[in-house]
Amino acid sequence: MELEELEGQEPVSPNGQYFSSNVISLSVLAIWEFEIPFDPESQTISLLIKNVFLPVSPRFSSIMVENNGKKEWKRVEVKLEDHVYTPTFPSGLSLESYDKYFDDYISKLLTERFPQGKPLWEIHIITYPTSNAATNVIFKLHHALGDGYSLMGALISSMQRADNPSLPLTFPSRKRPESKRENFVTKTFSGFCNTISDLWSGTLKTMNGDVLTPIRSGNDAIEFRPATVSTMTFSLDQIKSIKDKLGVTVNDVLTGMIFFGTRLYMQEMNQSSSKADCTAMVLLNTRIMGDYMPIEEMIKPNSKAPWGNRFTFMHVPIPKLTELSNALDFIWNTRKIIKRKRNSFAAYFNSRLLELVHKFGSHEACGKYIHRTLKNSSMLISNLIGPVEQMSLANHPIKGFYFVVGGGPLANTFLSSKSAAGTPEWMAPEVLRDEPSNEKSDVYSFGVILWELATLQQPWGNLNPAQVVAAVGFKNKRLEIPRDLNPQVASIIEACWANEPWKRPSFASIMESLMPLIKAPATQPSRPGVPLLS
Repeated sequence: MELEELEGQEPVSPNGQYFSSNVISLSVLAIWEFEIPFDPESQTISLLIKNVFLPVSPRFSSIMVENNGKKEWKRVEVKLEDHVYTPTFPSGLSLESYDKYFDDYISKLLTERFPQGKPLWEIHIITYPTSNAATNVIFKLHHALGDGYSLMGALISSMQRADNPSLPLTFPSRKRPESKRENFVTKTFSGFCNTISDLWSGTLKTMNGDVLTPIRSGNDAIEFRPATVSTMTFSLDQIKSIKDKLGVTVNDVLTGMIFFGTRLYMQEMNQSSSKADCTAMVLLNTRIMGDYMPIEEMIKPNSKAPWGNRFTFMHVPIPKLTELSNALDFIWNTRKIIKRKRNSFAAYFNSRLLELVHKFGSHEACGKYIHRTLKNSSMLISNLIGPVEQMSLANHPIKGFYFVVGGGPLANTFLSSKSAAGTPEWMAPEVLRDEPSNEKSDVYSFGVILWELATLQQPWGNLNPAQVVAAVGFKNKRLEIPRDLNPQVASIIEACWANEPWKRPSFASIMESLMPLIKAPATQPSRPGVPLLS
């Protein structure tokens, strides 16, 4: 399949660079379950790729290259044989046996990185029947190509309505429940307080992480270990019934159900873990839109829901099972937590912080920050809206569709071990001396993280933990700040490392100092910035 050469090369977006760093490489698996067998030898897949898939975005026919330290998309020839796979399993087995082969194949795809030198997508056609489908088709797509909203939009654009292919697929309207009007001053003040609180708690979670529980092992290199994918189906009518009864959204109900089920599992595996502080990272779409936007609208210039990686995240504490045993009360409490989180600008500052790290550091530093944030959380929650009608591909009805993210350091793996309360390299002197600590101790740790992002070095890499305790806790030693570091950033780090905790700045003051260093988001995917190290 020949492609004309483009003038110039499209720069890789900042988020695309973060997700394709040496530290983290995220991909999305989208699994389509077909009701009837799908013939891999037919022209359906090749026509789908040529006429629908590739025209959506030039990124699908490009490879990622580095030019003068910047990553760019370079158009190449697409060879279908390098992207479409039909694995061979033993013949004549039971559905249960093919389920096992299918699960193992999914696990392999989740742990493998894309090879270099070809566009970052693959299609795997599993022709053997499983308990859920006659044929499974798996799309593996690198997250650098776009976020879930973009990628799923591209895939859904190739589908038709099963009942009437001439009619377009429709999507449910995003309606929010009516809420009482709040006083502007009250809402603004509470939003400011929530923002400071969320930034503090989010920084703590990024630094120290959740305790070890049945859903968080804390192991290193989790993303390269075998994975298990489990799916559950709920009645939409029952979900709507709960939604109407509580006056919440469908997402509130689903999130509450996930949290409730997770706590029940944790209690079953380890009774004490039901009281553990656990955090979920919830991904948020940052596009300004009310309803789902079809792919034709997404790729238009100045679209309100443009293609790309446009999302942020917020830390949401998982309610404890000991507090609420009734499922409906648990869902309602989840709703209150999420509503409070929405009245906060912490998610906005999370995006700006990544921009700051990228501007003054590198995409590798951002990848490292994202990796640590993911690893130190217990759960990642994301969702996508599907069409109202049943879908089909070339008159092959689709019975089910789901997606999963691979390459991230998150796992629901049980490990019987002690909780991790922190590591000496990032801990404040008073904490190392086992003295009383407060927010100012966390400010010190934030300074270490800022130093780490600036230098891309392991703090105190030449010392063992005991030596770090002696040096920092009792000899007042500090990490060496490079002379060519941005003076404003160096000043912030030095202030965070003051010997007396009361002399260290507050997080609010730190944010005030950092904000002038962050420019407003540019319209182009990448932009020049002043390096952190001059």
